[in-house]
Amino acid sequence: MASTGIKQGPKLVSKSSAGGAGAAGAGGGPPIIPIASPLMGKKKKPFLGMPAPLGYVPGLGRGATGFTTRSDIGPARDANDPVDDRHAPPGKRTVGDQMKKNQEDEEEDLNDTNYDEFNGYAGSLFSSGPYEKDDEEADAIYAALDKRMDERRKERRELREKEEIEKYRMERPKIQQQFSDLKRKLSEVSEEEWLSIPEVGDARNKRQRNPRHEKLTPVPDSFFSKHLQTGENHTSVDPLQGLGGLSTPYPGSMTPGTGELDMRKIGQARNTLMDMRLSQVSDSVSGQTVVDPKGYLTDLNSMIPTHGGDISDIKKARLLLKSVRETNPHHPPAWIASARLEEVTGKLQVARNLIMKGTEMCPKSEDVWLEAARLQPGDTAKAVVAQAVRHLPQSVRIYIRAAELETDMRAKKRVLRKALENVSKSVRLWKTAVELEEPEDARIMLSRAVECCPTSVELWLALARLETYENARRVLNKARENIPTDRHIWITAAKLEEANLNTQMVDKIIDRAITSLRANGVEINREQWIQDAEECDKAGSVATCQAVIRAVIGIGIEEEDCKHTWMEDSDSCVSHGALECARAIYAHALQVFPSKKSVWLRAAYFEKNNGTRESLEALLQRAVAHCPKAEVLWLMGAKSKWLAEDVPAARSILALAFQANPNSEEIWLAAVKLESENNEYERARRLLAKARSSAPTARVFMKSVKLEWVLGNIEAAQELCTEALKHYEDFPKLWMMRGQIEEQCENMDKAREAYNQGLKKCPHSSGLWLLLSRLEERVGQLTRARAILEKARLKNPQSPDLWLESVRLEFRAGLKNIANTLMAKALQECPNSGILWAEAVFLEARPQRKTKSVDALKKCEHDPHVLLAVAKLFWSERKITKAREWFLRTVKIEPDLGDAWALFYKFEQQHGTEEQQEEVRKRCENAEPRHGELWGGAGWTENTWRTWSCETVSRTSRSAVSRSVFPLKSITV
Repeated sequence: MASTGIKQGPKLVSKSSAGGAGAAGAGGGPPIIPIASPLMGKKKKPFLGMPAPLGYVPGLGRGATGFTTRSDIGPARDANDPVDDRHAPPGKRTVGDQMKKNQEDEEEDLNDTNYDEFNGYAGSLFSSGPYEKDDEEADAIYAALDKRMDERRKERRELREKEEIEKYRMERPKIQQQFSDLKRKLSEVSEEEWLSIPEVGDARNKRQRNPRHEKLTPVPDSFFSKHLQTGENHTSVDPLQGLGGLSTPYPGSMTPGTGELDMRKIGQARNTLMDMRLSQVSDSVSGQTVVDPKGYLTDLNSMIPTHGGDISDIKKARLLLKSVRETNPHHPPAWIASARLEEVTGKLQVARNLIMKGTEMCPKSEDVWLEAARLQPGDTAKAVVAQAVRHLPQSVRIYIRAAELETDMRAKKRVLRKALENVSKSVRLWKTAVELEEPEDARIMLSRAVECCPTSVELWLALARLETYENARRVLNKARENIPTDRHIWITAAKLEEANLNTQMVDKIIDRAITSLRANGVEINREQWIQDAEECDKAGSVATCQAVIRAVIGIGIEEEDCKHTWMEDSDSCVSHGALECARAIYAHALQVFPSKKSVWLRAAYFEKNNGTRESLEALLQRAVAHCPKAEVLWLMGAKSKWLAEDVPAARSILALAFQANPNSEEIWLAAVKLESENNEYERARRLLAKARSSAPTARVFMKSVKLEWVLGNIEAAQELCTEALKHYEDFPKLWMMRGQIEEQCENMDKAREAYNQGLKKCPHSSGLWLLLSRLEERVGQLTRARAILEKARLKNPQSPDLWLESVRLEFRAGLKNIANTLMAKALQECPNSGILWAEAVFLEARPQRKTKSVDALKKCEHDPHVLLAVAKLFWSERKITKAREWFLRTVKIEPDLGDAWALFYKFEQQHGTEEQQEEVRKRCENAEPRHGELWGGAGWTENTWRTWSCETVSRTSRSAVSRSVFPLKSITV
């Protein structure tokens, strides 16, 4: 032991130096006795043998680190070794059990997902503590409480859960619930039907189930030449067989197997053919293709399938049709389908053989014979048709096919006459035969035709057309005797009488027709008769058309619905181009409702748009006689005379209107307008003075001020304006005129005062706010103008005109960024304002204008200002065709917008022809626009007023266009 201890001495010393007192203390035994060494004779250090201070690590100061050995921690143990405690409870008797328990205790899940606001982390916080008897009693009490509370909520919870489950099942039903009705119907399925249901399986062929890419290997020319000489059989369909066997797929007359084949020439021919096809497909310099679309589609249809999938399908179809033919050889569709399949695949001779065999098996089938005649060439087809006639002597279709096969006209006639001998009751044969004859021969043949087919209306009517007047009457009478239930015979008889100037008989014939048809049990269909009347109108039979309308217009309509229905009928006739029908409907409606102003107005507008000036004036004379209180009818009559340059007649009409409607403002103003437009200013003054005394309305005063202002009598205009404002201080146009007169006289303070006073009385007048803002801008007070517009927007929210003026004010001041900001706010407040969107398009930079115009069209698709802005945008981009389309769309949607007509006319002056300019001018005359900024509706200057009174509303609309549109030459887009 001593020797062992001596040998282990250095090791023990180093271990002690490394482990220190901590290692000795850990053992708890006596201190280690030092081994004898030469140093033992020296003085012993006082700290040796003393316990090390807390946290002391020997050798740490010189860089040494502590380490432990197996002897420090004890011997290793297996997980199945028993523990030192012999009486340990089950689950703790081995080392592994204790390690597992300690690991479970240490691995407590403290993740945020395992935390609950009420319960904390999952599991009990005191699971490691002892579980005592009082804990068990507390848990029992809590469990009893939970059970009691659960019983109280159980009924409501179960009911709620049941409702939720039912709702979920309704939204997402099970598959068995979806097919429950079909499952119930299975009880009705018979055993035969059940057994006839096919088994589930993949019906595709092997190639479709296991698709593989085709492998294409280039083959040298020697391979082709070798096999051409040996005469190999072909296993694929040749596309050129579809040419009917009349051509060969090789150049010249050489056929495979009959001579030498020069592959070099075939390559040259292939290149030539490719060049030809490329030149056909290529476009010419003018941009027009040289390919014939119909011929190209025909070539595509005639292409024969060459890849494996199509060939296999053809084989399947051929086998299937063969099975059908063998199963039922007397089934004609099987033979026809088989022949057509072979025809499609290019085997024309096989198809002919099949269909001829089909004629043998089905000799009484008309379709089989016709198919055989179609597939056979000319002479053979004739022989087939002759054979078909022997089997089916009563077949009309075969006879017509036989006639079509004949190229000579005499032969056609001979075939058809032979057919008529066998089938004399066929209307189709008679019509086909008559079409080939001359008029005289056709008349004779039709005489025989109506004897053989007395119930054919077409034959009777055709015979009547070829006969003379007296004979035609007799023919139609016989036709009525044979066919008493057809209306066309009666209508043709009426047209016959009208054509021979016997118009008094037309109404009688139509009335007798209605009576006779009803007596024979025919229901009078009002819509059909109106359609017949429209056809008569288009054919030029006006009297017959009107007679039919008068006879049937009131059939089947309730009395309270007559007016509405008749107006709809007239609009329908106008849309169909049957103007005489519409005129007849209006005439009948006016007879039934002579005192209805609306009917007279619609009839007058109809005559204005579709009739003559004489017919309009005659209608208006009758209208004012029945409705003398309708001012608009009097004014339309006076305007018609005025446009015809018959001013005295217009004055007389207005005088009669005065007698019927005393103190009528409209008639007074119309008389003033008539005199002022004809430069009779003194007459206009006197009329206005009388109007102010008898009918002192605001408009009368306004027209009086305007007349004096235009004629230059400023003082008289101011006096009249002051007098008018005493009576009508809430009429904003009077305040506008007063302010503008002061502006014209350079009295800016008085003009500002007039506008301010007007705004006190009329705070919601946008025009006054705009004029006051423009006045301040004109005198250089930009800040004040801006403040006025802001105040105006507060007083009048969602006013597009005020927002537009604010944007333009900033734009004119050079503040484009502020203008864009204001426009964005304006579009938020007025998102559906067309004038704002139209202005916003041109506020954008040129690249963004198209995008902005698309946004504008999404918001205001049918707004004329937006459409006009798009037209101007295309105009600025020199897209002439598109610009013209959008101009046309604009004036169609809003014909009263003068700006659209003005810009359209200027556009045509720059890019259109004289005919297009004249068309725009005429359409503008008919539309008579009155509104628009450029047109003069927004400006309130002296020149605009003068243009409004003496130029824009002139004696004719033509002069209105010439004076209002031509000044727009300076406008640039």
